[in-house]
Amino acid sequence: MRFSVLASGSAGNACYVETVHTRILIDAGLSCRELIKRLEILEVNPKTLDALVITHEHVDHMRGAGPMARLLDIPVYINSSTLRKSIRTLGNLSKPMTVHTGQTITINDLAIETFTKCHDTADPMGVVVSSDGARLGLITDLGRSTQVVVDRLRGCHALIIEFNYDQKMLEDGPYPWEVKRRIKGSEGHLSNLQAADLLEAVVHKDLHLVVLAHLSQINNDELRALKEAREALGKSGLKNTRIVISRQDNPLSMLEL
Repeated sequence: MRFSVLASGSAGNACYVETVHTRILIDAGLSCRELIKRLEILEVNPKTLDALVITHEHVDHMRGAGPMARLLDIPVYINSSTLRKSIRTLGNLSKPMTVHTGQTITINDLAIETFTKCHDTADPMGVVVSSDGARLGLITDLGRSTQVVVDRLRGCHALIIEFNYDQKMLEDGPYPWEVKRRIKGSEGHLSNLQAADLLEAVVHKDLHLVVLAHLSQINNDELRALKEAREALGKSGLKNTRIVISRQDNPLSMLEL
């Protein structure tokens, strides 16, 4: 299994995952044109995509989903509450595949486990993608961890995990108080410290790769996020786990499990 984070941040999020037989996007928060451009940077033909999976209805996760699905005539896997909330953004879908949170979606040789998380949307989902024994967990856009989140992410060989903000930078930053309160709230986003605590809770000896995601360009600093992630891994004695930072403006080079 190989994957890339095409974009991560408040302006748009998308993750590409492939196996020998299957290619999917998890979220499509860039324009259709930009999604195609970034796939082509990775030498992926967009016409080979098998499906889209949408985690929640915020526009930075589904901006290009409808146009992409119509252009490529591919199914969109989405839970019913998210679908109801996003009819205007998505437009008409020829192949909506309604799922319930907690369901495992099977697409060829990919299994996509969905689970609930805490975010200020109708029914937000985290996902764990697995194929041929390899497991990739993706968890962004959550205000706090829960036992469900920890249980699902344990055993993953790679994690894409939100390190959204540094507490002091957010408090001292330019955002209005109401926005700061929403970000820090239990249905907002994870701080570096919260993300490090989650990472420490799910770490194990076969965790090979951690991708730091959804870093705020205003309220965070890459070095601060890296420091917290390294300390969390170090507490468990993991010195060889690779840490990568995903960015808003460019896709990550393809990563392999």
